[in-house]
Amino acid sequence: MNPSVANQLNQYRDERKKQARLLISCPDQTGIVAAISHFLNEQGCNIIESSQYSTNPTGGLFFIRLVFEILEPQVTISTLKNGFQPIADNFAMKWDLRGVSDLKKIAILVSKELHCLQELLWEWESGHLKTEIKLVISNHQDAKELVESYGIPFFWIPSNKENRSEAEREQQNLFKKYQVDTIVLTRYMQILTPDFVSAYPNQIINIHHSFLPAFIGAKPYERAFHRGVKLIGATSHYVTNDLDEGPIIEQDIMRVDHRDTITDLKKIGQSVERSVLARAVKWHLEDRIIIHENKTIVFN
Repeated sequence: MNPSVANQLNQYRDERKKQARLLISCPDQTGIVAAISHFLNEQGCNIIESSQYSTNPTGGLFFIRLVFEILEPQVTISTLKNGFQPIADNFAMKWDLRGVSDLKKIAILVSKELHCLQELLWEWESGHLKTEIKLVISNHQDAKELVESYGIPFFWIPSNKENRSEAEREQQNLFKKYQVDTIVLTRYMQILTPDFVSAYPNQIINIHHSFLPAFIGAKPYERAFHRGVKLIGATSHYVTNDLDEGPIIEQDIMRVDHRDTITDLKKIGQSVERSVLARAVKWHLEDRIIIHENKTIVFN
């Protein structure tokens, strides 16, 4: 890893080593916030950030994200989890609690187009993405020099219809070796098998070069050009076994007109893709996303 990036991450860990994030979704009812606040106060914790959302105050669903500081030296993430479980059971909560300094470990998959990969590497190097990029895997060799210039291991694993399952097994072995918990597809132009996707639920983030649900699948810019669109967009979403239909994390658009060629549309679209994917990955790393059914609640 680049030494300057390693120093930034170590400093961040030191500064946040006593902070934690708590994500909760549950049926809405009275007393939820009071119970959470009372528990954290009893544990000697101080809430420093709180965002919440209710679909319907009477009989709906409740979502909350909390960031808090652990002030008592004897209190740990493990003791908090054990102590919070009875409250979670009482309110039928789905919840996740993790230390802020417990950085997620990323694997990036890429093919021949490198603009999204470059954006993530720039954001990571500049300190905007608090994560460990453990490795990059590609079915081509185009990204090798770029990736290794950042001190990140690069693996070339050819993949096609004939050897896809074998290639995915090799990828999964690497994920296990590097303890990866998040996979980011930066224009990785391969269809993932159902077994692969099922092994990483809500852990695979994709960027789609289209403002979904329009123009799913291949060659969206060509199809958008012939349709005469006036807006070009990009969508970042979690991957499911329904092609390009997973929970959407972030989208954005830019205006185009009749003078723009297919090449122009691709250049404009690539700019949108870069920023949309970077935001989606950042929010995932910061535990700002709660998935409910096929939607996301994003506390951004």
